[in-house]
Order: sequence, then C-alpha cells, then structure tokens
Amino acid sequence: MTDSTSTQLFDDHFLPKDSDVKIPYVAYDDYLINGKIVKWEGEMDDVYSPICHQGGGPIKIGTYPMMDGATAISALDAAKASFNNGRGAWATAHPKTRIAAVEKYIRLLKEKRDEVIDLLMWEICKNTAAAASEFDRTMDYCTDTIAELKALENRDSTFKTDGGIAAHIRRAPLGTVLCVGPFNYPLNESYALLIPALIMGNSVVMKLPRTGVLLHRPTFELFQECFPAGVVNIVSGSGRATLPPLMETGKIDVFAFIGTSKAASAILKAHPNPTRLRTCLGLEAKNPAIICNDCDLDVTVAQCIKGSLSYNGQRCTALKIIFVQEDIVDEFVKKYVAAVDKLKIGLPWGEGVQITPLPESGKPKYLNELIEDALAKGAKIVNANGGKSDRTIVAPTVLYPANAEMRIYQEEQFGPLVPIATFKNLEEIYDYISSSNYGQQASIFSSDTTKISSLVDILVNQVSRVNINSTCQRGPDTYPFTGRKDSATGTLSVYDALRVFSIRSLVAAIDNKTNTNIMSKIVSDSSSNFLRMDYLF
Repeated sequence: MTDSTSTQLFDDHFLPKDSDVKIPYVAYDDYLINGKIVKWEGEMDDVYSPICHQGGGPIKIGTYPMMDGATAISALDAAKASFNNGRGAWATAHPKTRIAAVEKYIRLLKEKRDEVIDLLMWEICKNTAAAASEFDRTMDYCTDTIAELKALENRDSTFKTDGGIAAHIRRAPLGTVLCVGPFNYPLNESYALLIPALIMGNSVVMKLPRTGVLLHRPTFELFQECFPAGVVNIVSGSGRATLPPLMETGKIDVFAFIGTSKAASAILKAHPNPTRLRTCLGLEAKNPAIICNDCDLDVTVAQCIKGSLSYNGQRCTALKIIFVQEDIVDEFVKKYVAAVDKLKIGLPWGEGVQITPLPESGKPKYLNELIEDALAKGAKIVNANGGKSDRTIVAPTVLYPANAEMRIYQEEQFGPLVPIATFKNLEEIYDYISSSNYGQQASIFSSDTTKISSLVDILVNQVSRVNINSTCQRGPDTYPFTGRKDSATGTLSVYDALRVFSIRSLVAAIDNKTNTNIMSKIVSDSSSNFLRMDYLF
C-alpha cells in the first residue's frame, strides 16, 4: 500500500506551480437573510480545492462564513415571518406569480453558467463534462418542475360533487422548509429540494454544504432580485453548529435533507414536535450489481465501469458492490480490471479525465483503512494502480474476492473502491439485500427472462428501482427517485417533489343554489388565488 501522504506518486497529475490556468478565488463573507445581503462579522473558514500544486498541498480558492446557531435562527425567523402562518404574499400568491419568479431566476442563473461550472470543477473536482451536465440538468429540472406544476394546477381547475358536497381541491404550501443539500451534487440536488419547495409557496432556509459552498455565492443577488424578502434565506457553516438549533425551535415544518442516515437521525431528534415535522430524506445506499452467467459480458463491464466509478464513485446511486456468478467471475474480473486500468487520472479539465482528486477531507485515509481491512481478511488488489494514493488522489482499487467479514462488504465507501464478490445461487443475493440496511437500487445483468423475472419480482419489494442490463442511476428526473430502509424517505421527481412540499387542501360547501352562486361569483371575479378555474399555459 502506498503511503497516502506521498507527494510524488501522482504528482504529475496535479497543477504545475507555473501553470497559466486561472485559479478562482471567492471571498465569500456575507449571507442572505430576509431579502438582504448582510456582512458576516464572525468566524470564517478557508476553502481549499482538492487540486494540489505539484510538490505541494491543496490550493486555497476562497473563504465563507461559519455562521452560528443564533444567526441561523434569525434566518429561520425571517422565513417564518414571510410565510406568516399562510398569510404571506408568497404563500397566497397565484401560481402564475410564483412561476414567473422562478422563471426569472432560472434565466438569470443561466448567465452564471460558466462561473458555476468552473467552481464545480475547482471545489469538488467534477470533470468538465460532469460539471456542465450538473448545471444543465439542474436548469432542465427547474423547467420541468414548472411544466409539471402547470399540469397539476390545470388538472385541479375543476369542482367535484359527492354526497351532496361540492369541493374544489388543490395543493397548498406546508410552511417553512429547511433544505440541506450534499457536497457531491451541490447545485443539482440542492435545487431538487429548493425549487419545488419554493414554487409550491413555502418559505425556505437553505443550509449550504461545507464542501461545494462557493458556487452558491453568485446566486445571492439573484434570489434577492427574484423573490420576496424572507422567502429564501441562506445559512453556511458547520451543520453541527446550525442544524440542531434550527430544529430545536420547533419552527421547521419540512426537513429536506440529502446526506447520511446517521446525520439525519441526529438532526431529527432535536425537533420537539416530531409528529408535526414532515421529512424528505435522500440518504446512503449500497447498490449491488448482480451479474449472472448468461449476461453479455462486454455490455456488463461497460455498465459496471460507469456505475461504479463515474465521478470516482461519489454518488449515492453508484454500484457499491459487484456480485458475479462464480463460473464467470475470472473472465469478468479480467475484463473489468482491464477497463479500470484505462481510466485516466488527472485534473477536471483534462481531456478524457475520468478519475479526479477527492474533495472530502479525510476520505483518502478512510478509503485506505477499508483497503487494509479487506486485504487483512482475504481480498487482493487485482488492478495495476489499485491501492495507490497521493494527497487527494486515490486510484481506482478493485478488491477481490470480497466477503462478509470485510467492512467494505456492508459500508458505503463513497469513493473509487470496488469490491467484487461471487455467488452460486440467487438465494445468496436475496440474503444480502434483505439483510442490508439500505434499499435504494440494484442492477441485474442477464439474458434469461425467467431469471430476470424472478429477480425483479423479489427485488422490487426490497429496493425502489431495479435496472436490467443497466447501471443504477437517478434519472430521468421525471421518474421517481426514492429508497427503502436507511436509503430514503419521500420521493423526488418533478412530479413527486411538488407533492412532498405541499398538502391537498379543499374548499367545500353543501351543494345548493346559494353556495353555487357564491363560488361561481368568486371564480368569475378572479378574487381568490385558490378558488379559481383558470388555465396555466
């Protein structure tokens, strides 16, 4: 095992000190609260890129406020005041008004595209294509959310009569939402929570991830321009310093969080009225690939490379363990390892680069511990560069054969380590998945329809998505994204997210002439933003 503190092993993959590449620097020393950008006078923290100088350490690219609990609560109070128990201008606004505000925000944010992409590359080391894809996909998600809201509103532009009661049923906001996004998709997954929460009329406190924080600073003035005061408030700093105090107030109506189940559980315990708190949690996963002896090996290897090592395996949807039927394991390992060894290591903007530096502090050390544990319990490193690391770069490492005694067999590694285990029959697979703490997705690789059918019928009751001859993934965003057990609560898609952040409310009356005339008059006068029959184009 190469010492992870080595400054030579992958030194040529880091940035030369005399490089003419422009290094960004964001002196982020303020925060957005109640429609105002306020200077932060307290503790600051430095932001270092995972990109190192050759022969040196990580490069400093900015600073940001380490807000305290009291200031975070003031942001929450601003959100609470803007909602005003459902009487606020944003909460009671016509959907057309909210749609127009979000559309304006999207239009202005698109002008920041290059800046945001550059910060994604420098701060979390997504390669150019992945960083651009994250931005563009986020804009598409926002646009699709607007389209889905229009469809939802138009479907609800009607009255129903049942049992002598006439009713008009629509969705209404829930109140104050706390959104907490992750480091690995700091724009896309943060906005997958934020945008549907906003467009349904809620007021929001958005806690930024500590890694992936800088790219949000260019948005402050845009939020300020597009939304009423207090509707969007932004908190940065330590989650431990800010999130428990926010929860302890009991003023959070919806907790939308993407991170680990351990962190989510600790935060949730702080809320004094848990039965009044709605949650939408995207948590960890240990998605398996199940490779049967009748699969197309070339297709399988290509999908497993993509599934296990895209963005260094730092995705909740990544394949975290590969099970191969024992009579084809040697051939699979040979082909898979050959493909792994072709992956190019380098800086995010390098041509063809697929493996980049890791942004999480302490992650190389953790991954090396998993490798040492696996080696001590019978695994071998079977690829050429496996087990090698240097500062923030950890080379893809294939561990075979993996067994249940190893930490990596159960723990979510969230990095470029790939354990490969064998199985004789599908009962072994069922036992693994049913005993796992997680239940997000699984991938089946087979050409036997009978076998696939059997797997599908069982796995859909253990995980939320079963992929056939395809890797695990989130998209398209029109499809539900959720999980079982410790992998998720709530469902995110452009359809489901609108429902996560709202509740069905209705106006009802005894179906008689007097009430019919009253409701008809309200509709014809367009005097209510809830009780109406208009159509959104």
